[in-house]
Amino acid sequence: MTGTIRPRRLASLALLPLLAACAAAPAPEPAAPPEAEPVLPAEVRAMYATVEDEGEVIPAVPEQYLDERNRRQEVGYWTDEAPGTIVVDPHARFLYLVMEGDRAMRYGVAVGDQGRGFSGEGNIPFTREWPRWTPTPNMLRRDPDLYGPHAGGMEGGIDNPLGARALYLFKDGRDTLYRIHGTNDPWSIGKATSAGCIRLFNQDIIDLHERARAGAKVVVLSEADSGKGTVPPGTPLPTPQQTTNQGETS
Repeated sequence: MTGTIRPRRLASLALLPLLAACAAAPAPEPAAPPEAEPVLPAEVRAMYATVEDEGEVIPAVPEQYLDERNRRQEVGYWTDEAPGTIVVDPHARFLYLVMEGDRAMRYGVAVGDQGRGFSGEGNIPFTREWPRWTPTPNMLRRDPDLYGPHAGGMEGGIDNPLGARALYLFKDGRDTLYRIHGTNDPWSIGKATSAGCIRLFNQDIIDLHERARAGAKVVVLSEADSGKGTVPPGTPLPTPQQTTNQGETS
């Protein structure tokens, strides 16, 4: 078998030019690693993880939408309203559930046209899990191609615009058509949008639904009162921009 090159040796010889080339041209200095993205706290990631609820799977909220401003968190809140009251600030795009001791649970919200069309007081006589949705007459007129197929209503589910839960606001015993509900559009939280009432991440509307009492009072702030409760008594109200940009757990 003299003169025969074994396959293993042949493979080694084939690699020599490549190894020589690597040695002849030193590798360039590696580029500096990119700045690390802020690490989302584990407890926040857990709060907004995938949830299975009544046979529906709610996807995890993408981390890019979970900045400090939008996360559910307990904050300082100074109000004469009783614990359990829901205060909606549609102009700053926050919802507060009043707690004991000048505290509140704060939720980032998205606000549509309907959400900016009501202010004052009401109550929540009932709620719905995975509620049915029917487009409003305005929606049908504005975009019949989009909303027309659902004119008769849409059953609850992950594709339903009302999301996982809905709280129905009444005033003086009458339905205001104002809803606090979930959303399938996490990018919209913290923003003013063209449609809908007050929308929360689905994980947040489930949390609020579990905390809110039947018959809970709701106060929807006017633009002039935006920011009310976020500072101690005697302190000037923050400007709308300051209130919108709140992120600290005070």
